[in-house]
Amino acid sequence: MTLATEGCEACRAGAPQVSDDELAQLIREIPDWTPISEGSVMQLERVFTFKTFRQALAFTNKVGELAESEGHHPEIKTEWGKTTVRWWTHKIGGLHRNDFICAAKTDRLFEG
Repeated sequence: MTLATEGCEACRAGAPQVSDDELAQLIREIPDWTPISEGSVMQLERVFTFKTFRQALAFTNKVGELAESEGHHPEIKTEWGKTTVRWWTHKIGGLHRNDFICAAKTDRLFEG
């Protein structure tokens, strides 16, 4: 099963963050994403580029619809010609499998 075909599970405060080994394995399925640390919070980030602001905004709206359907919400920054998306799980202050699932689904939206 690929990440893009999975659904997010309900996440509760105290759920385990992905381990370093899990991170190394999961990131292989989403190679265009970069694990970053914002303070002490691990996040997944990718910048998507477009020819126009209208295209970037349309993509932003698609990511918003994905977030609503999964019940999991990223940080989205829309600028002329690009949309930056960051996934992490607020309740646990870091990365959960849900973030990788949503990153893979975001990639699929971009490719689609």
